[in-house]
Amino acid sequence: MPLSEELDSVSGTTAGTVDRHGTAGTFESTNPATGAVVGVFPVHDADAVRETVEQARAAAERWAALGFAERRLRLAAFRGYLARRVHELADLVHRENGKPHDDAILEITLAIDHLAWAAAHAPRTLGPRRVRPGLLAANQAAYLEYQPLGVVGVIGPWNYPVFTPMGSIAYALAAGNAVVFKPSEFTPAVGAWLAAAWRAAVPDVADAFQLVTGYGETGAALCRAGVGKLAFTGSAATGRKVMATCAETLTPVLMELGGKDAMIVDDDADVVAAADAAVWGAMSNAGQTCIGIERVYATSAVYDRFVSEVTRRVGDLDPGSHERATYGPMTMASQTDVVRRHVADAVAAGGTLAAGGTVDGGYVAPTVLLDVPESSAAVREETFGPTLTITRVADAEEGLTRANASSMGLGGSVFSGSTARAMDLARRMRSGMTAINSVLTFASVPALPFGGVGESGFGRIHGEDGLREFSRAKAITRQRFPLPVDLLSFSRPAAAFDALARVTGLLHGRHR
Repeated sequence: MPLSEELDSVSGTTAGTVDRHGTAGTFESTNPATGAVVGVFPVHDADAVRETVEQARAAAERWAALGFAERRLRLAAFRGYLARRVHELADLVHRENGKPHDDAILEITLAIDHLAWAAAHAPRTLGPRRVRPGLLAANQAAYLEYQPLGVVGVIGPWNYPVFTPMGSIAYALAAGNAVVFKPSEFTPAVGAWLAAAWRAAVPDVADAFQLVTGYGETGAALCRAGVGKLAFTGSAATGRKVMATCAETLTPVLMELGGKDAMIVDDDADVVAAADAAVWGAMSNAGQTCIGIERVYATSAVYDRFVSEVTRRVGDLDPGSHERATYGPMTMASQTDVVRRHVADAVAAGGTLAAGGTVDGGYVAPTVLLDVPESSAAVREETFGPTLTITRVADAEEGLTRANASSMGLGGSVFSGSTARAMDLARRMRSGMTAINSVLTFASVPALPFGGVGESGFGRIHGEDGLREFSRAKAITRQRFPLPVDLLSFSRPAAAFDALARVTGLLHGRHR
């Protein structure tokens, strides 16, 4: 079946209005650059969400029963389907999200790489294995395995509508779960495309990946629908609401929330490379990146050169919707109000506007703010726009102190000429992830876990931690032979415990 027909067969559609039981009207997805309608999608109500979860639950049993090897074959088919249609999907991401086509290709490629890693490493990470039983259970064989949760609900964001939700979807599927995916109301067409691609690539277990669309009420219904776990990506404010709703049914949650990531530029850093990375980390995707660089702390030794290099580079950026645009419009128009407020607050607080600061429709000029007080909203709150604050610090230690003074702790970056120094700073940075002499690169390594601390959330996607996040540990013991004295019996002799105490003292009572 052609993908265009598949798109019409999933819960959302890009070709007209859906009117069916279980929907509460429809909504439009529009191109943020032109306002053109990309698609019309149903607002699924609680009944429709429950029905979808039940369909996924039945499929989950079949999907889990396939085993690792058969699931890997089907995930490879899905991966191949995506890889052969990268440009088609990238074009849709460009139209619905607004980012340049090239950036969309990068996002999709990263998602495909993670899908391949998850499928290949699931057996070794989650499969049954024996563990040492220890002294008291020496007659037992002990086994550990990780079993699927059943159905995993995924509520995805609009800023990276392929890569970010696939960090949950791919790993949940590889762990043997079915998935019900609610994409952001700003990018439902991308979600529908992914669901349709799965059905086309894996027709024998098509219901293992389901889609629901709508607003916050649809997401709340997914929280209440009895899924085994809910993976959410979004703001801390919305994350609190999701957690409260999931608490009604004691549904466990994974929270990937916002960031206010910092970069430290040390005395011996490569200033040109650091500036290039800072501009990319701050401005790519119009700054709408949870792990984007929003704050830089540059030491006095390099501050002036760094500021000069950054301002020179941002002067070459060209936001727009044309083919060679550096970045596109704000996907969510209201985000421009946040950018305006943060820039105005920074300047009013005594900061200096070195570049940008203007908003033209949905496009925000690349903005650089210097020496903004730490109490300013531009430093304390997530801006999620193409802005960057640069602050002079006496040394890298002061930079680290300021970087760690945030309530958020998602990612970060350190630029230094000393590997030992950079590693020390990276380890002590209060963040779930840190890149050295680069930015964002930890997200591109499938084996590394992705997630934050504090108000940046908890739980991990990607890597072995990500696979285990979507499974439950199952412990099994099997008696290999009976012991002469069974300590777990009321018929045990009283003297047995005196002997046990003596043995324990011999084994563990000595000072090393």
